[in-house]
Amino acid sequence: MNVSRAGSRADWAAIARKVEDLGYSTLSVPDHLADIFAPIPALVAAADATKRLRVGTNVLNNDFRHPALIAREAATVDLLTDGRLQLGVGAGHMKSEYDQAGLHFDPGGTRVERLAEAVVILKRLLGGEQVNFTGRYYRVTDHTIYPLPVQRPRPPILIGGNGPKLLTLAAREADIVGLTGITFRRGGIEPDFSGWRTAGIDERLRLVKEAAGGRYDRLELNALVQRVVVTADRRRAAEELATGWKQLSPDEILQSPYALIGSVDQLVDDLEARRERWGISYYVTFERFVDAFAPVVARLAGS
Repeated sequence: MNVSRAGSRADWAAIARKVEDLGYSTLSVPDHLADIFAPIPALVAAADATKRLRVGTNVLNNDFRHPALIAREAATVDLLTDGRLQLGVGAGHMKSEYDQAGLHFDPGGTRVERLAEAVVILKRLLGGEQVNFTGRYYRVTDHTIYPLPVQRPRPPILIGGNGPKLLTLAAREADIVGLTGITFRRGGIEPDFSGWRTAGIDERLRLVKEAAGGRYDRLELNALVQRVVVTADRRRAAEELATGWKQLSPDEILQSPYALIGSVDQLVDDLEARRERWGISYYVTFERFVDAFAPVVARLAGS
C-alpha cells in the first residue's frame, strides 16, 4: 500500500495500523520533492506504530542521494524496524523536481546507467563488504557502513519502472521487479500507457526472463495498480476510465494488471489469472483504495 502523507504523528500511526489490520503486507512511501512525507523517517514511524507490517520505499530517486548514504540509511531503518525494510530504488522521471533542486536532468539511459552503478554499491555495502568501486558516476574507497541491516544477506531490493533498460537492470540485480506499465516522456509530463496492453506486458516479461537467466525463478514480480474500482458493472467503469486514458480501450484496461475493476470475485479471479499468465504475485496500490481493495486482500489471504 503506497501512502504519502498525514496531518500529524497520530494520524500517520493510525493509517499504518489500519493498513496492517486490513491484512496488507507492506506500507510503502514514494519519493518526490512534493507535498508528501520524506520516506525514511516516515517508514520508521510507521513501523513503530505496528507489529508486523513491512515498510518500504517505492521508490527512492537514486539521483537525490549518494548510494553510500542510501545504504547507511537503509541499514539503520532495517535495524530500527527489526528487519522489516524493503528498499525500492528507481532512476527518477520528473524533470520539474530536478529543476527545483538545481539538479541536472540527464537522459533516461544515463539515469539508468547511474542507477546500475549505485545498485552494485548498495548491495555490497548492505551485505557488509568493505567497498572499493570506481565507475563512470561513482567512486567509493575503503568504505563500510554501520550499522549492518538485520536481514541477511540484506534487505530485499525492488527496482521499479517500465523501460527496457531499467527492467533489464531489475532482472539482473533486484529481488523484486516493480512493473509500473507507464513510461513518462517529455521530462515526466506526458505519460505513455502503451505498456498496459497485454502485448506490451508479454514483451516486458520476456525481456525480464531473458535478462534474469538462472535467477528468474527467485524473482518476485510486482505491479503498481493505478485504479481499484469494486463494481458490479465493470464494463461501464472501464469505459469511464477510457475517457481519461485515451490511449487505451475499455477492453485493454480490463485486461491490464495495472487496473483492478469488477466485483470482489472478479478481482480475485483476475489476480489469480494474471499470476498464472505473467507470474505477478505482489501488487501495490494507493491509500485512497485501501478500503475498496481490503476484501480482495482478505480473500486472497484466506481470511
